[in-house]
Amino acid sequence: MKDCGKESLVIAVSGKPGSGKTTLARDLASYLGLRYVSSGSLFRRMAERLGVSLMDMSRIAEDDHSVDRYIDEEARNEALKGGVVIDGHIAAWVLKDIAHIKISVVAPIEVRASRIASRDSLSFEEALNMIKRVEESESRRFKAIYGLDINDNTVFDLIINTYTFTPRECLNIALSALNEVLNRCASESL
Repeated sequence: MKDCGKESLVIAVSGKPGSGKTTLARDLASYLGLRYVSSGSLFRRMAERLGVSLMDMSRIAEDDHSVDRYIDEEARNEALKGGVVIDGHIAAWVLKDIAHIKISVVAPIEVRASRIASRDSLSFEEALNMIKRVEESESRRFKAIYGLDINDNTVFDLIINTYTFTPRECLNIALSALNEVLNRCASESL
């Protein structure tokens, strides 16, 4: 088992757009006093640098796999430093051999579209269409690049429905599971 200390702790939080992965990841990082890294922010910054929309960036990434490989390598490099919570659509897969715990957050697509519409000042229909396009693009990209089926949940240690639970309850559930992982890790290192 990996080193169990706070300075080496790595938590991966994955989920589809609007699922609540950023909220949970930030809450975990804040509560535990860890660094927070967002793969999505890396992708958005790359789009901004190129002066393109997120959808255009997704289309570029479909043809140029170096985009996703770069972002995923950055996430791995941050994880190797330890003391971090990393969120990203495929963070759990990218960090499967590094993360102490891999958490998936889920919510119904209508809920996710409503969250994104509110957050990004879009209509519900615009947000729903954007989610569908992003998910289709990512499904193709991650299958082509890594052979991943992003609907295969077997990589996760914990799956939380963020529609069922409040952000605080999601945090408590994640902390409870993390505590079990760390207790096991500590007892294995004795």
